Amino acid sequence: MPSERAPQHDPRHEPVMLHDVVDALAVRPGGRYVDATVGLGGHASAIIEAAQPGGRLLGIDRDPQALAIATERLAPHGDAVVLARGEFAEVARICEERGFAPVDGILIDAGVSSLQLDTAGRGFSFRRDEPLDMRMDPDGPTTAADIVNTATEFDLAATIFQYGEERRSRRIAKVIVERRPLRTTGDLAR
Repeated sequence: MPSERAPQHDPRHEPVMLHDVVDALAVRPGGRYVDATVGLGGHASAIIEAAQPGGRLLGIDRDPQALAIATERLAPHGDAVVLARGEFAEVARICEERGFAPVDGILIDAGVSSLQLDTAGRGFSFRRDEPLDMRMDPDGPTTAADIVNTATEFDLAATIFQYGEERRSRRIAKVIVERRPLRTTGDLAR
């Protein structure tokens, strides 16, 4: 369920590397493109504008709050834009279900968005002490608290090393296990 404490996001905000992304995708009029991490719709808006006339765009995101903002931002493009809730790993299935194949380009901008970092209650930021959540999809079953409180020390170290590229991952995992249970972002940061 989207947080009531979501910050306001400027619909004119230009995403990082906007023009580089459009250039790298070689967007052309009449093309069909997928933004598999549509977020707030900034890249998608530039892509669909560059794909006119006749272009189409499928936007995918697992965060319903981001999709709501993208829906509003991309509404002026009408039927040229289709939005779907899902994960970027499901892009082939979603394209097939929506009859959106073949495509001319796919954008995947993986990572945490400013919306997720800035929204209180999502548990992504260490700027506030709040529940240790960190779910990209707030309806997903597993929170960060579930993981840090149940994973083995070995699995925590492997995850921290692989995804955080942290060379002290074993030491960090050991401290996490020693300090369990961890319930908030503050607990994890200490």
